Amino acid sequence: MKKGPNLLFIFCVGFFLSGMTACKQTPGTQQADEVMPDTVSYNFNIRPIFSDKCFKCHGPDANKREAGLRLDLPEEAFKALRDNPKSHALIAGNPSLSEVYLRVTSDDSTMMMPPPSSNLKRLTGFETDLIKKWIKQGAKYEKHWAFIAPKKAPLPKVKETAWPKNEIDYFVLGNLEKKGIAPNEEADKERLLKRVSLDLTGLPPTLALMDKFLADNSPNAYEKVVDQLMKQPAYGEKMALHWLDVARYADSHGYQDDNYRSAWPWRDWVIHAFNNNYTYDKFITWQLAGDLMPNYNKEQLLATGFNRNHKMTEEGGVIDEEYRISYVADRTNTFGKGLIGMTLECATCHDHKYDPLSQKEYYQMFAFFNQVNEKGIVSVVGGPETYAKKPMMEVTNADIKGILNFVNKQDSNKLIVSIMGDTSRKTFLLKRGVYDAHGDEVEAGTPKAILPYPASYPKNRLGLAKWLLDKQNPLTARVFVNQQWQELFGRGIVKTAGDFGMQGDLPKNAALLDWLSVDFRDHGWDIKRLIKQMVMSATYRQSAVISPEKLKMDPENELLSYSSRARLTAELVRDMVLATSGLLNKNIGGPSVNPYQPPGLWEMASSGRGQLATYKQVHGPGLYRRGMYTLIKRTVPPASMGIFDASNRDQCEVRRLRTNTPLQALVMMNDPTVLEASRVLAANLMADKTPLNSKITKAFRMVVCRKPNEKELSVLTSYYQDELKSTNSKTADKLLSVGEFPMPDNLDKIKLAAMMKVVAALYNLEETIVKT
Repeated sequence: MKKGPNLLFIFCVGFFLSGMTACKQTPGTQQADEVMPDTVSYNFNIRPIFSDKCFKCHGPDANKREAGLRLDLPEEAFKALRDNPKSHALIAGNPSLSEVYLRVTSDDSTMMMPPPSSNLKRLTGFETDLIKKWIKQGAKYEKHWAFIAPKKAPLPKVKETAWPKNEIDYFVLGNLEKKGIAPNEEADKERLLKRVSLDLTGLPPTLALMDKFLADNSPNAYEKVVDQLMKQPAYGEKMALHWLDVARYADSHGYQDDNYRSAWPWRDWVIHAFNNNYTYDKFITWQLAGDLMPNYNKEQLLATGFNRNHKMTEEGGVIDEEYRISYVADRTNTFGKGLIGMTLECATCHDHKYDPLSQKEYYQMFAFFNQVNEKGIVSVVGGPETYAKKPMMEVTNADIKGILNFVNKQDSNKLIVSIMGDTSRKTFLLKRGVYDAHGDEVEAGTPKAILPYPASYPKNRLGLAKWLLDKQNPLTARVFVNQQWQELFGRGIVKTAGDFGMQGDLPKNAALLDWLSVDFRDHGWDIKRLIKQMVMSATYRQSAVISPEKLKMDPENELLSYSSRARLTAELVRDMVLATSGLLNKNIGGPSVNPYQPPGLWEMASSGRGQLATYKQVHGPGLYRRGMYTLIKRTVPPASMGIFDASNRDQCEVRRLRTNTPLQALVMMNDPTVLEASRVLAANLMADKTPLNSKITKAFRMVVCRKPNEKELSVLTSYYQDELKSTNSKTADKLLSVGEFPMPDNLDKIKLAAMMKVVAALYNLEETIVKT
């Protein structure tokens, strides 16, 4: 067997297997060194036990409740038992008389809880001790932690006072020291630069930036790099990428016909807003209610496209009101999941089974978004006027020269965008969630358990934005801070970023989340300040090396004792390949494009009507645009990006899952973009009048973002020599024919093909597409 292909196979298998190691999660892992708290908290110690082991039979679901006992409400839990009025589930201060404690510690199969027939695991000794201590301390129930307005706690006292760089580190180090764990040392400069460059711009650092940073030994060298990266236009693109998932942005309407949608000017606005550091209160208010602001302008109108990114139908014969109601529900649910971290949709048909949200309150929230002057279906597949749905606005050439100068309009064609615009419409509770089963009429309002709606606020979306940004609202700042933390650290402080309710995960460092949330709000909702605060912390700068002890004690890095390794998102995998090869088209904004794609995918899933019935690949510079500009057709999303877990934007998504499959390795080995990038970078290297070792070292630095060690350089050099001997003109021509970018005529094709194989091997390294 030839050594060259064998080496490439090893590289690719290494990419796949090590990716599995890097991203694998261990759900349900219990800490081996549980420490009994001085004061037992219902929210953080008891309720998780009840939720896992008790609420199935003694929780909010009346249909499954046994013995008439509810343990989720104190007024119910302290009542005399229905089947034994002389006994009580809980007696404050007295575990020995509390049936809850007696049952969970009993060995009698007729008495023990959970009963053997429930298939639920028995409580551990530590869990029963927690319940015992909680009862002794008065069995005090608490309002759900996420519904209590956050407050700034004092910074924890720490022993290693030299480690913290800012306030974040005191909270992290305080937790680590309680567990007897030391944080990692700071990552080396090369890996740290790669990490922060990818996190702030979505692009790897250039060789010039690497050299400059490595040569800068000043105390603020890292801060200078952070400031430089945040000033780049690519910063706005990287920040916008997550928001496009939240806003369920796509370039098609969805459903059967799934025709083209001209929503991209709204995407241009999002990039513009992040690059100009619009404060979060402004960013959100304009998107929710720009059309309701006094003396609103066209930019504020464009921002409201956020609310119109949901799927829409163009099919004849559908029931108009049924689809209109689905649009309103989508806007309501997106508000819940994306902005306040609540599963509002669970109350569509009945009261929420876990959170204090009634069905009536759901439709009160629904009422804010039910006034849009729209129809369920307003057209069938047709010309440009159907690319946006009423209410809509035209982006004129005069706008492009004036207030909308950030919109990258590239031709003189008519450009129309869907926006918000209200009429007057009554809202009714819908029985069982059925669109035409009207119950009682409701007025706009918000869940009382979160924050009652102030009478002074108008009952429209502008009032809702004020409610959202009210200092007493416990969720808004927490949810946004958590999402940004997730984007930088790999997981949120609350892992379930879209569910801060009763069934969501508890925050792993509640004091840190609350401190950051209050600090963010009190400093004017300044997004760039928040992001810089996070990346400047010693916590963020840690090495990603995991010792066996830390892997055992903190396998999911919940304590942040090291830097989490995370594979790049789908769009950034593409961006990395294009940027390092020199192919990247850095043009900001504009219409989405169709890069290389396997033939026939759209045609197999198309109704045969409309602009998107057949796939029309773009040519020229458009082929090399960033991943965020790849056209998303909802019914057939981009194949290679889907393999890397990109969202198809059917609905609001606040956290992407990361999977590891052999298909990902096959994409990196065979995707035309990767192969073309390998060829182009190889050609650039071969044009350099430098020794072979220098060429390979340069390629390694550009792709992997660090200098290779001697062994790595030796392996790659040997691989090049082996490929040089085994490649003939025919195989070289076939290999070099991939991609449309022109190939220089003055290069030796055999040598170029061999170097292309080396670059392709580098792209297939696990380290290349993982933040380390």
